[in-house]
This record gives sequence, structure tokens and C-alpha cells, in this order.
Amino acid sequence: MKQGDYVVRRSYGRDVVFRVEAIHGDIAILKGSDYRLLADAPLGDLEKVSNPEELSVTQSVRSKVKASTQRISAELSDHSFLNELEYRPEESNSSHSYFDLPGKVLHLDGDANYMRKSMQLYNQMKVPAQGLHVAENQMADLLYHLLPQVRPDIVVITGHDGLLKTRRSELYSIGSYKNSQNFVNAVQIARDYDKNRDNLVVVAGACQSYYEALLQAGSNFASSPGRILIHALDPVYIAIKASYTSIRECVNLPDIIHGTISGIEGVGGIETMGRYRVGLPKPIEVKKVNPNPYYAYGQ
Repeated sequence: MKQGDYVVRRSYGRDVVFRVEAIHGDIAILKGSDYRLLADAPLGDLEKVSNPEELSVTQSVRSKVKASTQRISAELSDHSFLNELEYRPEESNSSHSYFDLPGKVLHLDGDANYMRKSMQLYNQMKVPAQGLHVAENQMADLLYHLLPQVRPDIVVITGHDGLLKTRRSELYSIGSYKNSQNFVNAVQIARDYDKNRDNLVVVAGACQSYYEALLQAGSNFASSPGRILIHALDPVYIAIKASYTSIRECVNLPDIIHGTISGIEGVGGIETMGRYRVGLPKPIEVKKVNPNPYYAYGQ
């Protein structure tokens, strides 16, 4: 067994597919293939998977991802939220064209593979986004420098997390979590930059993260109320919905939460105004640029 192999844990009933991130002696450090979970396990408990796509657990997750992605795409292509704007019907009487300005996303991710998948979805949904792969313990420092430069409408702070095996009975202690303290530190930096939760929407957390601490630190949306596994694209789904909800409206909480792959046990949040705007007249495009750059920080 080596770094990069796909494995499952026998002691957990082979319920989650992992990638081997590193091996230290007889202990492997694992990162979820589909879930934002960080774990460790004895090498003897691991079973190598030659083709994870053939496993029923993987196929089930892929089916949910496909349904969620199709739902987002249908909602955006329908443009029903645009038609509700009072001045939109006047467009037919104007010689100028309106243009759409979805909220800009700054996404920090502790996993390079998830970062790439997230950027692909942002591009697919036409959300302006800047993504950076950065270790969870470096996110707060990086945000401090990036926020004044990027000036995003939405910040996503995510990666890998998990409850420590020996601390599962202490859910309300930050020390019981592998990366929740790092996420909390990053959220606090975001709130020091902009205290208004409607000006800067913050989405934070990963699998089993300390939900209450993240909200208290200033997140609008966080994981995980039920301390369950969340899918890699759940934070992205929330960011897209916030990006395309009008600044005149609150994001529909039940809709956005139940629309995620993990549901209400995986993600929660507070009332938040959207970050989408309409403009007039439509600017002339002088040149094409890549709207969604992706960087690997510190590589």
C-alpha cells in the first residue's frame, strides 16, 4: 500500500472510500474521496480498492451529485429569480440590454482535487470565482492578505475535518476536532475584515466540523449540525445559491439546505441576503479573460 491508493476501512464496514495521503509507520493518513473527511487508520485495517467507481457506495454518492448539479443548473437556466425583479419587464421597452452580476466567490480549500472539482462547477454555473488550494492551518494568514485584494462577496473556507476518535463524547470542545480551530481562525479573520454578514457571506467547515463554533465566529453557513459527513460540493452549492440570489432577497434557508447532498444534518445557517445584482447598460467586452483562476498556494 502506498500514497495515492484508494482504500476502505474494514472496521467501519467499508462505508467510505479514502485516498491514502501519507503513511507514518503502520498508520495511514486518509482523506475522503467524496467526503470532506480527514482520518487515520492502521494499515492492517485498510483494504485497497482497485476501481472505486465500481463500489455501490461510490455509485450512490455519484447519483446524488448528479441530481444536485442538475437541480442547480435547472434553477439557473430557468432564471425565475430574474423575472421577479420589478424592473426586468421594462427591458423590452429599452434600447439597452441588462446584464447579470452574480456575487464573486473566494474559495480556500485544503484539498487540491476538491478545489479543481469546485472550480469546474463554478465555471459551469458561470459564477466568478477565485480558488486556492492551501493547508487548513494557513488559511487565516492567507485570508488576511487576500481579502483586501480580491474583495469577494462570498468566502468559502473548507477542506478536511473530523472528530477525534478519543473525543467523540466531547462535541462542544474545539480540541475534539482535527481542523475546526483552523476554520474558526479563518472565519474570524473574514469577520474582522467585514463584520456585516450581508456584505460578506462566509461558508465554512467540512465533515463533522464544529458547527456552533463556526457560526459564533461569524459564518453565515457552516457544517455540520449533526456531525456527519458532508459531500465535497456542498459548500460550493451554497456559494452558488448565494451568488445568484438577489441582493433584495434573503437566501431561502430551507431550499438551500435541503438542496445540498448532505441535507440539514450536514449544513446549517442563518438568514442571509443574496449577492446577485442586475446592471444597465451591458458593458462592451474588450477582451476575454479567465474569470476563475485557480492557484495552489505554497506549492
